[in-house]
Amino acid sequence: MNTSEAISASAVAGLADRRLDWRHKAVPASANGTTHADFLAAKHTLADLQTPLLTLDARALRANADRLADWCRERGVLLAPHGKTTMSPQLWTDQLNRGAWGITLANFAQLRVAREFGVRNLQLANSLTDPHAIQWVARVATPDAPILSWMDSLGTVEVINRTLAGSEAVLDVLVELGAHGGRTGARSVEAAMEIARAISESPNLRLVGVSGYEGSLAHTADDAGLAAVRGYLAKMRLLHEELLAADLYGSSKVIITAGGSAYFDDVVTVLAPTISTGAELGGPAVDLMIRSGAYIIHDDGFYRGISPFSREGDQPFKAGLYGWARVVSQTEPGLAILDAGKRDLPFDEGLPEPQFIGPVLGGAMEPLLDAKITSVNDQHSFMSYEASTTTVRPGDVVRLGLSHPCTAFDKWTVIPVLADSGSAESPGNQTIVDLIHTFF
Repeated sequence: MNTSEAISASAVAGLADRRLDWRHKAVPASANGTTHADFLAAKHTLADLQTPLLTLDARALRANADRLADWCRERGVLLAPHGKTTMSPQLWTDQLNRGAWGITLANFAQLRVAREFGVRNLQLANSLTDPHAIQWVARVATPDAPILSWMDSLGTVEVINRTLAGSEAVLDVLVELGAHGGRTGARSVEAAMEIARAISESPNLRLVGVSGYEGSLAHTADDAGLAAVRGYLAKMRLLHEELLAADLYGSSKVIITAGGSAYFDDVVTVLAPTISTGAELGGPAVDLMIRSGAYIIHDDGFYRGISPFSREGDQPFKAGLYGWARVVSQTEPGLAILDAGKRDLPFDEGLPEPQFIGPVLGGAMEPLLDAKITSVNDQHSFMSYEASTTTVRPGDVVRLGLSHPCTAFDKWTVIPVLADSGSAESPGNQTIVDLIHTFF
């Protein structure tokens, strides 16, 4: 990869040469053996596909990517999208081309995928404790292609010191602050300071920032949820100030990072005062980085309700993914069994939402106003509806709004992208303009 590239354009372009076959459940049998490029050249439409199905909306994806990129640029904030949402180098490219610093990932396997596709700047939102992962990062990370990771315990410092003993490798790390009841992260500023001192004394570690994740501390945007988030972020700022005062940073460039897709506005409000060129106080330059990942896809469930742009009512993100399922059984009034279940659609942050129904995929559809998914099995969904006002027949197709894109993408190796998802009255038969490949 040319080190001037944020991601290898040739590696991503090479996906167009991949052959499609029976291993890709979104690909119709009639396209078996064709390449990605040939499939798109044939100008297929939604009607050429089959259920169960997951599709993306090209217009929504573009609008969402532009929206957050512009928002970050206006505030002087870096964006390192959490790539584990999609695990798609094609969508990472869209984010990086809009100015993202790099890609954040959750584990070693995901780091390998990103580096294979030439992503230059990487951040592991986790601690390195596997010796194989530590050695790999020590071998492949360079000043021009850094891999940042987090540390939240003295034990992690000891693991890396032991693994890299005698090596000249130096890993760039951020000390992670957590909170009681949260996920990872040191449980107090004092504990984080102790970890930072151990990092500064290690020959194989360099402290380059402070990290944290506020999203595990709240699941709502009510007063209590926002108070918990803002209180935690204030402690992150205090930790940074104490690290500066103790001169524990080992770099002239420091990153403060927090912010998923639910509270990134609060992250910027509380932590933006940490941003510095370094000239004011003679210390390191400080950047603030958010790591929102789900924003580019958004949804019709959890993120629709909690996203800052939805709460503020100002140009909210657009839902960019939909499920499509067919009625396979309708043996009692008011109950239909659909051919999509847990293996196809997300269900952990809310069940799918029936939106439209029609006799064929890609044909005219009518709004479903009185239907609800009541439960899901591995391969089926149970849809209740008002039999006195709605007619449902075997073979009918239902479009479903979905909640939580992070647990949708992992169920599909190839996802068709529609030109758009149609009008509010009926989805219609949209052209397939791309195929998104995922690598989970």
